[in-house]
Amino acid sequence: MSSKRNLIHKLISFKVPQLSSILAGTLLLSTFTQPLFASEEVNLYSARKEALIKPILETFTKETGIEVNLITGKADALLQRIKSEGKNTHADVFITTDAGRLYRAKTAGVLQIIQSDVLNSAIPENLRDPEGYWYGLSMRARPIFYVKGVIDPKELSTYEALADAKFKGRICIRSSNNIYNQSLVASMLAADGAEKTQQWTNDFVNNFARKPKGGDRDQIKGAASGQCDIAIANTYYYGQMISGKKIDQKKAAEAVTIFWPNQKTRGTHVNVSGAGVTKYTTNRKNAQKLIEFLATKKAQQWYASANFEYPVRKDVAATDLLKTWGDFKADTINLNQLGVNNAEAVKIMDRAGWK
Repeated sequence: MSSKRNLIHKLISFKVPQLSSILAGTLLLSTFTQPLFASEEVNLYSARKEALIKPILETFTKETGIEVNLITGKADALLQRIKSEGKNTHADVFITTDAGRLYRAKTAGVLQIIQSDVLNSAIPENLRDPEGYWYGLSMRARPIFYVKGVIDPKELSTYEALADAKFKGRICIRSSNNIYNQSLVASMLAADGAEKTQQWTNDFVNNFARKPKGGDRDQIKGAASGQCDIAIANTYYYGQMISGKKIDQKKAAEAVTIFWPNQKTRGTHVNVSGAGVTKYTTNRKNAQKLIEFLATKKAQQWYASANFEYPVRKDVAATDLLKTWGDFKADTINLNQLGVNNAEAVKIMDRAGWK
């Protein structure tokens, strides 16, 4: 059965985009006489890469006897796939990155409410949907990174202060199309209101050292190479760069350090990767079991370590590497608000000329 499952994965994975889901379904039905998904299995569509989630899924299988059929892909493409498949989707659980995307899944009508005392007890209220459509499973922060010896940390204070003219031509950040930046601006809308956020965004864009390009790692590399003095990036990218085998990325990460903004006000902006049970699943019981397992202490410890992220559980400590970055006060806004404010955040970024 495992060899067949591997073939199934190859056939319907996003690694073969030319193969439509209809054709894939036809091939599968004609190839296998036994049912595709057994009752003691659960089907997971995950925007997290296979290497970053498969080991903990194997532990889940060993402990529960429930096999996990994993399909990975790009976050937005997976959501579109679930929407397109509709009632015919095989997905029982959807895992994706950023509360903004989780909100999109909720409003697209592809998730259902689950009531779980296990999840409500383990996961802080601000890191889960108020109605129970999705739950955060790992947390990352989006702080300020600055070049050692070039920026005096005393110059830094808040995200809002990065709009000051003294930072003109000194900031690297990725494009406005990126959901992480959209959620950052959405959090500022919640804290500061539309008028102040628009003015901040206008001035912040004027301080860019270059036209936004690349991913978070590229912003850190840009700072390390002298293209800018300050970069905005998610902490897990920094962890990957420091701990990875790519010498250029490691050196770039070592050239910068973290400043935790807004420590005297609302706290540093944080976000999550999270999961929800799909609306049309016929396997809700196992789907909920999987999400509850991913919220256990054991899973949280592994997941945080493998992904260089912070556990969402307050009773699970950060890894040794993350501890070296110091403690910080996190913004406690309910992350559902990032999705609510997304459309307005994008408009503000467009008006400011944030490309």
